[in-house]
Amino acid sequence: MDQANPFESPRTYSLHRAEYLVALAVTTGFIIAHLGDIRWLPAIGLFLYIDLIGYIPGAIAFKKSGGRPISKVYYVLYNTMHSLITQGAVAALWCWLVKPEWALLVLPFHLFGDRGIFGNFMKSFALPFEPVRQQGYLRLLDDLGLDHPKPVGHAIEPTPVGHIRIVKPLAERTPERATAEAVR
Repeated sequence: MDQANPFESPRTYSLHRAEYLVALAVTTGFIIAHLGDIRWLPAIGLFLYIDLIGYIPGAIAFKKSGGRPISKVYYVLYNTMHSLITQGAVAALWCWLVKPEWALLVLPFHLFGDRGIFGNFMKSFALPFEPVRQQGYLRLLDDLGLDHPKPVGHAIEPTPVGHIRIVKPLAERTPERATAEAVR
């Protein structure tokens, strides 16, 4: 993976997750060390609100859609709520408006757990909201001589669909892009 090839092989993906597992272990250590100092009601609220806003609505929409594309709003909500930048801003605001406190440790704990344990990173508009094996990615792994990752375990394996591409009017396309789109 590099800036010219922004994808991850199964190995680099595992290494990326391992980094977050280390961060999760450090955060867990701080939580254990300060168990008695944590106000648990705010901590539980801070932990849950990320998924209540950022994941559950999209997961419900995905399940109801039967594999059809869902609104990009769900992706934006997920990516916003599961961003270290957003949660860093929430923690800073909390410190300013409420007070600095150990309950805020649940914010990185949640994000590091999602990435390290579950392998959930930012969601791309081009892919289904829930993980579905993409044939193009599997062909790429074949071309690179790499093993396929194991399937994700949905009750049903929906047809891999992303969002319907909006093709720009011909006047807005570059000649190279118009030629490439015409070939498809």
